[in-house]
Amino acid sequence: MQQSRRISTLNGDGDDGWGLFIAARKMIAEGHPVVELTIGEHDVRTDPVILDAMHASARAGNTGYAMIPGIDDLRDTVAARVQDRSGQPTTRDNVMITPGGQAALFMAHHAACDEGDRALFIDPYYATYPGTIRAVGAVPVAVKARSSHGFQPDPEEIAKSAPGARSLLINSPNNPTGAVYGAETMQGIARVAQDHDLWLISDEVYDTQVWDGTHISPRSLPGMADRVMQIGSLSKSHAMTGSRCGWIVAPEEVTANLIQLATNTNYGVAGFVQSAGLFALELGEEFEARIAEPFRRRRGLVLDLVAGQQVVRAIPAQGAMYAMLDIRATGLSGEAFAFALLEKHRIAVMPGESFGSAAAGHLRVALTVEDEQLRTAVATLLEFAAELAEHARN
Repeated sequence: MQQSRRISTLNGDGDDGWGLFIAARKMIAEGHPVVELTIGEHDVRTDPVILDAMHASARAGNTGYAMIPGIDDLRDTVAARVQDRSGQPTTRDNVMITPGGQAALFMAHHAACDEGDRALFIDPYYATYPGTIRAVGAVPVAVKARSSHGFQPDPEEIAKSAPGARSLLINSPNNPTGAVYGAETMQGIARVAQDHDLWLISDEVYDTQVWDGTHISPRSLPGMADRVMQIGSLSKSHAMTGSRCGWIVAPEEVTANLIQLATNTNYGVAGFVQSAGLFALELGEEFEARIAEPFRRRRGLVLDLVAGQQVVRAIPAQGAMYAMLDIRATGLSGEAFAFALLEKHRIAVMPGESFGSAAAGHLRVALTVEDEQLRTAVATLLEFAAELAEHARN
């Protein structure tokens, strides 16, 4: 039987970018120790107090069908959080609770795009972005950001691709680059969205992990609240990756239609997970800062190590739980370097090519192991890079 074209072409003409990760997991399954610096998974799991709240809710019987747009208290809390941070009036009618940020991205593109519409996104990008766009029948169009500019998008480059497009997907703080889009960048993006009548889908799941600069949500900018769909999640801010609890904040008429989409797809988020999500948000900013602090500290550790040598260059890493390293001086692609590092030193990092052509010759290092293990692994990576660069010169 023939499968649908849509499902069989989600990855376009390439692979899904996860070959290195799969190779590392195969090594581990075969009994080889590997230092995994690949995926954005906290090394400290969900706090027991949140799990206790989830358990209590489930034991109290909150295991049936939950309200599809989300329980009112959680929607109200998300609305208050977004209003406080954006300055824009926000109510529960603007909020749709989703099974994590990934489902929110899928639903937002369904709301923005019809079959065959062009949907823009910034390269480098989180690996699922093009497939998510293809999954709704739209056509993904990458707009490159440059390493030499700290991977800040250029609004003029976006504008060149904008005619005839329906949406633009951005992500700040950015995975994989760590870029936090500055005021000039974000204002330029907003102008392009207004000039070309684009839906702006803003993936803000790392908004609690900002090390340099200030997080700016485009929803906060003048005239943008009616064209922004803002994506949030508890995965990164509260170390709840497996709980799958996120949200979309959008104009009321969009939210109303998203409810119909959820009714016909995932049928909402488990009630006991939503109860735990509400409890987690009520723990406040001090708790969120505690979850983020290890990544701030480890980011500094990596930048200090990189500053002590001349071969590898670090992208500023203004936010998120990653460091992006430029290894082009070694003469290898990011993919070739990463596989060689895994083979020789049993250290797994993600090749930049997994995140688009703009990140070729780079590596993404997840800051997701304890400090000394990370220090040793990055020092080994830098020594390996120096060896390769010396070999390339000779």
